[in-house]
Amino acid sequence: MSDLLVGLPPVIELHDVGKTYASGSLEVEALRGVSLTIRRGELVAIVGPSGSGKSTLMHIIGCLDVPTRGAFHLSGEDVASLDEDRLAEVRNRHIGFVFQQFNLLPYMSAARNVELPLVYAEVEPADRRERARRALAQVGLADRAEHRPGELSGGQQQRVAIARALVTEPDLILADEPTGNLDSTSSGDVLDLLAQLNREGRTIVLITHEHDVAARADRIVQIRDGLLLEAVPA
Repeated sequence: MSDLLVGLPPVIELHDVGKTYASGSLEVEALRGVSLTIRRGELVAIVGPSGSGKSTLMHIIGCLDVPTRGAFHLSGEDVASLDEDRLAEVRNRHIGFVFQQFNLLPYMSAARNVELPLVYAEVEPADRRERARRALAQVGLADRAEHRPGELSGGQQQRVAIARALVTEPDLILADEPTGNLDSTSSGDVLDLLAQLNREGRTIVLITHEHDVAARADRIVQIRDGLLLEAVPA
């Protein structure tokens, strides 16, 4: 770990987090007392089958949902104390999302797609363009900045999505099944890129059901029936 990161709070601290959903007259316990710490600079994979609770855990870590009970601190900040406006700001500024479906706007260029989080953050246009250019260069797509998603391969589209996740300089990159729509070659390229970003100091959490993807992480956390199993080295 870099000396610059020593003394900073963990990016993620979950303590005895539970999440219960109402389903008609029934209550479904999606998470049952989850405790987890992810420190700055880690590359962690959260692995579990469908229905294990990993999507619920991802939503809580990404500030897209809140726990029913327990405590969640993101970079030292108590998420339960945040109002909706502050939660939206935290999601935009402190978490970079990468999804299986890429979620790129088809009528916008790669550069404009990458700029979007900065638009929401009310960054000045000239600064937005420069930061988007740097982010695309970081993922090896400087020469594709003006191409629309339909003019790019699946692997290139996912790299644009990673550039979009990077552009706000977030504390955390949260990647949900980032290789799910890619062939094996493109999958390897995307995982290599995430590993390189991690070596540069980025904190990355992979949500996956694929054990070969999880094996690229420093640490694997298994979830089943809403409970974390022992975290193991990759």
